[in-house]
Amino acid sequence: MNLKGNFTLFLLLFCATIFAQQPVTVSGTVTEGTSGDPAIGVTVLVKGTNLGTVTDIDGKYLLNNVPAEATLVFSYIGMLTVEEPLNGRTTVDMVMHEDVQALDEVVVIGYGTAKKRDLTGSIVSVSADQIADRPSANPLASLQGKVAGVQIVNTGRAGQDPEIRIRGTNSINGYKPLYIVDGLFSDNIGHINPSDVESMEILKDPSSLAIFGVRGANGVIIITTKKAKMGQTIVNLNSSFGVKEIYDRVDLTTAAQFRELYDEQRRNQGAQPYDYTRWNADTDWQDEMFRSAFITNNNISITGSTERSRFYMGLGYTGEEGSIQTEKFSKITVNLNSEYNVNDYLKFGFQVNGAKSKTPDAKGVGSIVRAAPITPVFYDYTDPATGKTERLLHTMPDFQRAQLWNPLVETFIRGNHNLGVNHRVAGNIYGEVKFLEHFTYRTTLSLDFAINEARAFSPVVYFYNPDIPGKENAQDRQSVSQLKSTEYAAQGDHILTYQDTFDDLHSLTVMGGITTNYREFSLLEGDRSELLDKIYFSVPNDNQDKWWLTSLNADGARNQYDSNKNHQWRRFTMSYLLRALYSYDNRYLLNGSFRRDGSSVFRGVGNTWENFYSFGTAWVVSEEEFMKGQHLIDYLKLKGSWGVLGTENTGTSLYPTYPELTSVGSAIFGPNENIIPGYTKIYNVQDLKWEKTYSWEAGAEIALFNQRLRVEPVYYNKRTKDIIVLLDSRGGAFNSLENLGDIENKGLELTASWSDKIGESDFSYSVGVNLTTINNKVISLGRDEGDAIYEGMARTVAGYPIAYFYGYRVKGVYQNNEDINQSEPNTLFAVKPGDLKFEDVNGDGVIDQDDRTMIGKPTPDYTYGLNINLAYKGFDLGVDMMGVYGNEIYRDWDTSSFAQFNYLTKRMKRWNGEGTSNWEPILDPGRAINRAYSSYYIEDGSFFRLRNIQLGYTLPKSLLERIHMKSLRIYTNVQNLKSWHKNSGYTPEIGGSAVRSGVDEGTYPMPAIYTFGLNLTF
Repeated sequence: MNLKGNFTLFLLLFCATIFAQQPVTVSGTVTEGTSGDPAIGVTVLVKGTNLGTVTDIDGKYLLNNVPAEATLVFSYIGMLTVEEPLNGRTTVDMVMHEDVQALDEVVVIGYGTAKKRDLTGSIVSVSADQIADRPSANPLASLQGKVAGVQIVNTGRAGQDPEIRIRGTNSINGYKPLYIVDGLFSDNIGHINPSDVESMEILKDPSSLAIFGVRGANGVIIITTKKAKMGQTIVNLNSSFGVKEIYDRVDLTTAAQFRELYDEQRRNQGAQPYDYTRWNADTDWQDEMFRSAFITNNNISITGSTERSRFYMGLGYTGEEGSIQTEKFSKITVNLNSEYNVNDYLKFGFQVNGAKSKTPDAKGVGSIVRAAPITPVFYDYTDPATGKTERLLHTMPDFQRAQLWNPLVETFIRGNHNLGVNHRVAGNIYGEVKFLEHFTYRTTLSLDFAINEARAFSPVVYFYNPDIPGKENAQDRQSVSQLKSTEYAAQGDHILTYQDTFDDLHSLTVMGGITTNYREFSLLEGDRSELLDKIYFSVPNDNQDKWWLTSLNADGARNQYDSNKNHQWRRFTMSYLLRALYSYDNRYLLNGSFRRDGSSVFRGVGNTWENFYSFGTAWVVSEEEFMKGQHLIDYLKLKGSWGVLGTENTGTSLYPTYPELTSVGSAIFGPNENIIPGYTKIYNVQDLKWEKTYSWEAGAEIALFNQRLRVEPVYYNKRTKDIIVLLDSRGGAFNSLENLGDIENKGLELTASWSDKIGESDFSYSVGVNLTTINNKVISLGRDEGDAIYEGMARTVAGYPIAYFYGYRVKGVYQNNEDINQSEPNTLFAVKPGDLKFEDVNGDGVIDQDDRTMIGKPTPDYTYGLNINLAYKGFDLGVDMMGVYGNEIYRDWDTSSFAQFNYLTKRMKRWNGEGTSNWEPILDPGRAINRAYSSYYIEDGSFFRLRNIQLGYTLPKSLLERIHMKSLRIYTNVQNLKSWHKNSGYTPEIGGSAVRSGVDEGTYPMPAIYTFGLNLTF
């Protein structure tokens, strides 16, 4: 080849090389392997460079100036990272598969984050889609039945927060967990909009809870609100509306049945039949009070981000009518957050959550179930003097008039007379700096401010009384009241974190810091009342509607009453923190936590500071060489932890070392014989210290059958010692406040799920179940074995579950005098045929107080949940079910010795002669034995509920592109569709305090809620 030819060949090769090295533009679509949906927010990076982007709402990405022979790295939390060489291509589509071992999934823990692979305890992460589109004002209500170890008692009352107990009741002084919203400690999260929640972490084990020190023993729920994702500008609108209906009604007698039973009862008492001439109605008070209620939820969010900054704004409105007329709850929420990255090492941000809530004029259901059905609701009364006609509420019959008003007083007359408005703003500002490659320092300053206001007006109440007959004022005094409380909390967290990996085998994360927390509360309330006649005669006619503003007249001290209350407290805590997480070769995991808390609560008794700590370890067995050859177990981790946790509850006042004073009489002193009152402390204070919970757990995480089946069994044991107990005085001594209580909770948690896709079709499904056992026992409650706490029928004493029901066991009904003579003599009551027959529990041959025993308990033996999710093309169906088993309810609303209430229909099967009944006693409330605390009033509290059903459809993208939308989903949701339960009340979900729960005094009903909504994204 001549020189010219060689030169030409060289030139061609050179140009080809230059052309091949020219940067190119690469684009593509990333989808999720299981569902085929777009993978949003996946990081696409050119390997070895800082050039990268993230996928948009459609899963698409675009990269400019990419070397033609580069390698792209696709990564996302919870997904397997994939490296893909370009090999000259300009279009690269990628399918991302879930990292089912969740080794790289990041979860929020106390004062930071950690990879799930490095955890040694039980932290359950709940994503936003598990609570989205549910008709609940509080996001925690939607978790019912979804998380093992978490018992949630919901209420049907509009806007009311659920009751949550994590792994049982630890103390007689409280059970509520700690809530942490974007780092800020809180006692409730009523101000949070469920649509603004990104994720929730529920912390249950000692290795994750010890870092919270004196507030960690009852569990912690960490809530992270939504923030903008890099590279996205999104507008999202979620709106739903629906109705609430009450289907579970209390089975009460009709007017005819009531007359039959009441006449028989009067005969048993030796009285004449009742005169029903003026009481011939057949009123169903449940129909009169309950209504179909409207509910709506509306939320809009706007997110935007640039290379350096991110911004999120969410606005929400919830409007919910109560199931009883005139009840209404509303809430307006706002969520703002912004973050700015000055450079790769320094960033600042802020977070604000605000809410204004109007609380419902809450009504009770006690009068509804007690009112006699023979009573008319209204009467059109014509005043004989003026000839004017007005509609009056009808008074109740004389046998219940003194104890019970017409139930419609609360709606027809007093409706909307109680007004409550709550304002709350909580948020933080933070700064974070990275230095020396492995260190990160973060300072967060948080504030939480709330103002709660309430006003109430009680007007004069008029009835039509056919016994007069005429108009009567049953309440001749009007009153007004008002209160205002202010809560303020300030928190400062200063956290230094070191994180590094050595030799690709050793991973170490060490966190240390200082945190302070200041809380303040103040309350001011007052009320005033005045007799009706004094209002009209002492107030000018043009000012009668402002009678409470007038000055007292000469005899006002006799006719007007005023009272007020002022209360204020402050608390300050300071804490030192330290935690270390270590991993060797992703197989052997260790962690340890330490926290030293100092608080103003025990100021003056020498126990201001206390230490809390934990240790945890885990072994990832599936990473061992001997596991490589098998194909059954894909992932296996054995784990365990032990720790000492703290409980903030003090049992009495906020500062137990400063007891209140009580009057102990008076004395006369001085020449003028002045009367000087005497006071003494309500208790003596011993050397108090914090309650401590010694907790440990052991469990495993298992993935089987090519990651389709996941199982996580955990055994837990918690024992709270040094519980603060107020012991009653004995032998004339003072009451004492001491650390004497000891309570144990232990049980098993089991979580299992199966996820799969049928063949190559578009049909996928998942099934999840969880089961929790709870074994609660009081070890000690004082110095002596018999020291106990009584709250009516509820009793807490050593050797039994907390707050168990204490009374007599019923074994039948006395059928005749011979039956009485053949039975053990009752030394407590004079018994007759038809009375309840008590069991001789201690076998001493007599029925006395020593035969009282445990007749039930409010704590269930088991709680469980079942969740099913199906998806086919654009359709999705989710079904949530839950239940509890092994607890009892004490019915306490259908008996009285002072008034005759309506009867449960089961009383139609009462004893009315020998052999007629061996369970329902005679109709005679005058017989005290039938009103004593006994198993007659115990009902089975077990239930199973179809908690939630949701059907949705997501429109195809080909259609959405025509209307310039990124996503549109329509859905319908049914909540509380059906409950299978055995108790006679409205609902088997009955909460209470630590020492008195499960007592049904007329619990608010749980409605079924039907909603329809849409979720669209631009």
